[in-house]
Amino acid sequence: MREQVRTLDHVRAADGRLLTVECVGDPRGRPVFLLHGTPGSRVGPRPRSMFLYQRGAWLISYDRPGYGGSDRKPGRQVVDVVQDVADVADALELDRFAVAGRSGGAPHALACAALLPDRVTRAAALVGLAPWDAEGLDWFEGMAPSNVTEFRTAGRDPERFAARLIPRSAAIRSDPARLLDELRSELPDADRMIVSDNGIRTMLLHNYREALRTSPYGWIDDALALCRPWGFDPADIRVPVLLWHGGQDVFSPASHSSWLAARIPRATKVLEPQAAHFAALSALPTVLQWLLADPGSAQAPSA
Repeated sequence: MREQVRTLDHVRAADGRLLTVECVGDPRGRPVFLLHGTPGSRVGPRPRSMFLYQRGAWLISYDRPGYGGSDRKPGRQVVDVVQDVADVADALELDRFAVAGRSGGAPHALACAALLPDRVTRAAALVGLAPWDAEGLDWFEGMAPSNVTEFRTAGRDPERFAARLIPRSAAIRSDPARLLDELRSELPDADRMIVSDNGIRTMLLHNYREALRTSPYGWIDDALALCRPWGFDPADIRVPVLLWHGGQDVFSPASHSSWLAARIPRATKVLEPQAAHFAALSALPTVLQWLLADPGSAQAPSA
């Protein structure tokens, strides 16, 4: 256990960019990085502080470049998250930590597992995507039309994608409920039930507003990074990895986690057949308990 606890709300990255950080839970507990979704921010949905204290967990979140209060990094790749997480961990004087990522944050969590094997104890990727160039995977199969259009445009014509997303993100920043309203017609029943909960909806809207508070470029750069080579091979990951997915997910289909599970040597896949994309929010507490377990234990979390 650390003898001294250091907490920060801003960290200067190695290249001089400012990263906005938020830490919750037990400062003397086991550290876990939580990498937010797309679009998202450090204030995204997470377990309550009391839950984290009871489990001895210290949850560390930060705004990826271009989101919230963090400076943009134009042209970033998924792999660039590794240096930022290492810089935040160094500033907090953390040698070892677990890492989790939800949705657009999931590939970033896998990057940390691949390239920080001496520091990452365990990693979890919830409702994540496979690499854009995943061999043998129909990347768009089972994906909602809006996501297909967004990712295809980002992959083929980045400038057109950005030009479309800038005014859309400005409208969502003014009224974050617009994003959920846009998605409503494509949400499976399981997701509609979750986002209709007042508490979850409030957290999501706060998250979206903060994500887009200063610019649309976190969202733009996330999408572009997911449509390019990640900069690492998931097959190189050697730490224990949990891949959690809902079988009804239409935003990042469960086939993506299946592809990853077949290639990551120490991966455990958990598929909830009746769950969808937003069910990852309710799964996070159980996933956190797995992340905090002894690294030598391979037991997957129960449903």
